[in-house]
Amino acid sequence: MDVDFLADPYPTYAWLRDEEPVHHHLGSDRTPPFWALSRFEDIWTSVRQADAFSSAQGLTFFPDEIATLGLPPNIVMVDAPQHTRLRGLIGRGFTPRQVTRLEDAIRRFAGERLDEIADRAAAGETIDLHEDYSATVPTFVLAELFGVPEPDRVRFGPWVKHVTALQDQTLNGGGLDDPEQADGIGAVAELLGYFSEVIAERRASGGTDDLIGALVAAELDGERLTDWDILGFCFVVTAGGSDTTAALISHAVMLLDQAPEQRKLLLDDPGLLSPAIQEFLRLESSVQGLARTTTRDVTIRGTTIPAGEKVLMLYGAGNRDPREFGPNADALDVRREFTRHLAFSSGPHFCIGTHLARLQARVALEELLARYPDVSVDPAAGVRHPSAFVRGWLSLPASLHG
Repeated sequence: MDVDFLADPYPTYAWLRDEEPVHHHLGSDRTPPFWALSRFEDIWTSVRQADAFSSAQGLTFFPDEIATLGLPPNIVMVDAPQHTRLRGLIGRGFTPRQVTRLEDAIRRFAGERLDEIADRAAAGETIDLHEDYSATVPTFVLAELFGVPEPDRVRFGPWVKHVTALQDQTLNGGGLDDPEQADGIGAVAELLGYFSEVIAERRASGGTDDLIGALVAAELDGERLTDWDILGFCFVVTAGGSDTTAALISHAVMLLDQAPEQRKLLLDDPGLLSPAIQEFLRLESSVQGLARTTTRDVTIRGTTIPAGEKVLMLYGAGNRDPREFGPNADALDVRREFTRHLAFSSGPHFCIGTHLARLQARVALEELLARYPDVSVDPAAGVRHPSAFVRGWLSLPASLHG
């Protein structure tokens, strides 16, 4: 949570990779004891060993995380066989086709947002890339995905913002009894209440035009999702897919602004954008790390981690490991070719929203760069997301150039 570390964690990650790739943090006044893995190969192997590294006790280094959150059971915090069942059923409704159908709507929305931003810039207003553009895209997409009617969207946007903030505060050790979290707690209650009503309506009508309808209808070997299963997934998509996707869009612009020669390559060949998104994710992973709990003693590089210990998988460190990505692992290369990275984790818990995140980022960046190919940002004047797990922005001032 140190401000300097949040601004630039990468020198610390490099030290960990070289000196203590299996690091034991003894605890502090803010954090309990935990272990941390920082080399790519160690993380890649560990997250694919669900029998040794469990997700069922939460994804942070706080031991009572699930009880503290008090939320419906969800796909990211369970192990097999429950995880296998949930993923199989959810996969029936949350398909790449379900996601791809949103592309035209996302493009229209991005264009409208840029029109509004252009008018404000012309009037002399300061533009915040993250708040005014990047963060608005995933909120719109969630509303479209869930089939939220236009009259309800004025409520949906603030819900998403408060739910995301509540999750971040809680997962960083804040208690639910904190008065500052009252808005977030209320938003969770309202959001889950709203989705409960939508689920009931979809079950009654049999409608399948939106994601909730598709999840209600999803069937695998005669089994269907329960209301709690669907609520848990709706919460995960809302809380976990909003700020992370917004961060991807903002970080992409920042990285291109810092590497003009790479931006020129991209502008000269727009076909590079889709693979370049993988590179943006690698260099600035929205999820910097998530934890697992050992189910047995595990030995890595001669160090034994006992059973029952929290182990933080530092995706952000692994994604810049020169052992995997070469000596220029810290540099942006929009033509870099690689077959694996950790921005969406790997193994059984590989992010189910991967297609959705990449689609949003691609469309948002295509529209932005087509209109403002030389857009620049000021990271020094920006405000970082205060999170031990998510790397993103609250604010990122921008200058537009036609």
